[in-house]
Amino acid sequence: MIHKLLFITMLVTSLYSANIMPIAKYKSSGAVTDILVNNTKLYSATSNGVIDIFDIKSKKIIKQIKIPQIKDFTGDKVNSKIFSIDVLDKKLLILSQASQGYRRIYINSNKMNKIIIDEKLKLSIAKAKFLNKNTLILALLSNEIISFDMKTKKENWRMQASGARFSDFVLSEDKTQIVVADESGALKICNTKDGVITKILTGQNLDNVFQVDYKNKIIITAGKDRRAVVYSLKSHSSYYKKSSFLVYSVGLSPSGQLAGYSSDEDNDIIVFNTITQNTIGVYGGNKMTLTNILFHGEKQFFSSSDSNIINLYNIK
Repeated sequence: MIHKLLFITMLVTSLYSANIMPIAKYKSSGAVTDILVNNTKLYSATSNGVIDIFDIKSKKIIKQIKIPQIKDFTGDKVNSKIFSIDVLDKKLLILSQASQGYRRIYINSNKMNKIIIDEKLKLSIAKAKFLNKNTLILALLSNEIISFDMKTKKENWRMQASGARFSDFVLSEDKTQIVVADESGALKICNTKDGVITKILTGQNLDNVFQVDYKNKIIITAGKDRRAVVYSLKSHSSYYKKSSFLVYSVGLSPSGQLAGYSSDEDNDIIVFNTITQNTIGVYGGNKMTLTNILFHGEKQFFSSSDSNIINLYNIK
C-alpha cells in the first residue's frame, strides 16, 4: 500500500513538473529576429534578409519578402539582417542592416519595397515602429528617440532618453506613450506628441533591461539581473519574478493579465497571472536563446529564439 501511494505521488509530481510543449511549430527561412501577428498571418523577420509570412492555421509560408543585399566592409555582397518589423494598414515596415554600419527602412506595400531611410542619413537605428500612416518612431543605439515624418523626411522631434545604451521600446495601445528601456534599468515613459518624458520607473531592475512590453497599463521587463519586473500604472505598484538565469524575453497578453518570461538556462518560459502572481505553467521546447514572446489572444502565445523555429503554445 505504501509503495502504491509513493508511486501515485511520484506520478502526480512528474505530471505537474513536466514542461508544456508546443502545439505547433513554424519553420522560418533563417534565424528569427522579430515576429508579429496580423489577423490570420504570422510574420517572421530573419537574419538572412527575408520576411516569411505564415498562415497561422496551415503553418505554411504563403509569402516571402526579400530585402536587397548590401556590401560589407570588404566589398562582398551579404544578406541584410532585419532587426524589426511592423504592420499598419496593409503596409509593412522593415528595419534592416545597411552599408557602412548604418540602418535602412523600407515600407512594403502592393508588392513593392519603397526606401524611406537609407545609409545617407547615417542613422544607427535599433528599432522602428509605425506611429501612424505618416510617422515613424525610431530608436537609435545612442538611446535617442525620434519622431520621423515619412512625407517630408524630416524629424518632428528628437529626445535623449538617457546616457545609457538603448535596449528596447514599446508603444502603448493608443500610441500616445513610449516606454523606453536601456542599460540603466530605469524605464522612461514619454509622450509621442512631443517626446517629453512624463515618468521614470526605477528601483526594481538593477541592471540592463533587455526587453519591455506594455499592455492595459501593465509593464513587464526582461532584466540582466535575472528579474522580470511587473509595473502596474493603475495601482502604482511593482514587484518582480526571480529567474535562475538572465531574463532575455518577456510578453504580455492583450489584457495585461497574463505574462510570460524566459526563466532558466534551458530557455523555458514561465507564464503567470500578473494580478495574483501565481504561475500558470512552464513551457519548454525552445532550443536556443529566446528573442520574442508574443501572445495571440489570452489563450495562446508564440515564442521565437536564435533558431529558425517559432513555437506556438496553448495556455491551459
